[in-house]
Amino acid sequence: MLGQQILNGLVSGAIYALFALGFNLIFGVQKVLNLAHGGVFMSGAFIAYYAVVSGLPFWVALLLAMLACGLISVLIDVLGFQPLRRRSHADSEFGAIVISIGVDLILASLAQRMSDTKVLSFPFGIFPVEFFRAWGLRISLLQIAIVLLVALLLAGLVLYLQRTSFGRQIRAVAINERAAALLGVSARAVYFQTFFIAGSMAGLAGVLIGLSFNSVHFLMGEPYMLKAFVVVVLGGLGNLPGAVAASLLLGILQTMTVAYLPAGLSDTLIFSTLFVVLLFWPNGLFGGATVPAGMGRQ
Repeated sequence: MLGQQILNGLVSGAIYALFALGFNLIFGVQKVLNLAHGGVFMSGAFIAYYAVVSGLPFWVALLLAMLACGLISVLIDVLGFQPLRRRSHADSEFGAIVISIGVDLILASLAQRMSDTKVLSFPFGIFPVEFFRAWGLRISLLQIAIVLLVALLLAGLVLYLQRTSFGRQIRAVAINERAAALLGVSARAVYFQTFFIAGSMAGLAGVLIGLSFNSVHFLMGEPYMLKAFVVVVLGGLGNLPGAVAASLLLGILQTMTVAYLPAGLSDTLIFSTLFVVLLFWPNGLFGGATVPAGMGRQ
């Protein structure tokens, strides 16, 4: 029973990591809190659902959701954050929060109208329902697919940031945008990349959550936005490896509390843990990033 709960927690934590990494990546590079990230997450689930209902294969719908959410995230930057970057730093920080909240409300309102405030469910059988037993654990094919997919994407993100010229440009802008511009790095191109990557990861996380619980609704992004705050604070603002570790810990903690404690105490325990951690470790369990965005040194 304990091993099964840990497994379920790791799967949930892997999805949290996808969502929180995109949120943390934007903060690490641009130093703004994109509070529309939850709306992008929710949009991914809706786009995949309507794509599947219209007759597209699930994997095509998944890729379509990732692409669309990446573009939505870029559009948020171009129309909302980019004009603010021309203003003073203080104005841009506050303005980014206000704009992102507004965008989140717009996305939720559109989804509410499209769904008529109903909870939607993916058609049965779009993903094979198979279970395996190993080491006394009951593992579904969906859980295996989620863990493998998330692991591949996280490994790809690390390689992209560390081993490619585009990744070096992202890290350069994260460290010092003006110095990077003197070296010929286009900050606008970097912002395009980071917002597209973050949006795509949020969209994928939304689809996986919607499929795991077979529940898609217009407010589904809000609780995960709160969990993302917990993850980035515990892991350290801008610290990507810390965000992954904190996501896995959060997933395990949540499944354990649901399984062994009275109903309704899960969120109470999670936020109480956050409060205690901040009292003793203000920079999070893994500390703030020594290099912006937690991307490591060249």
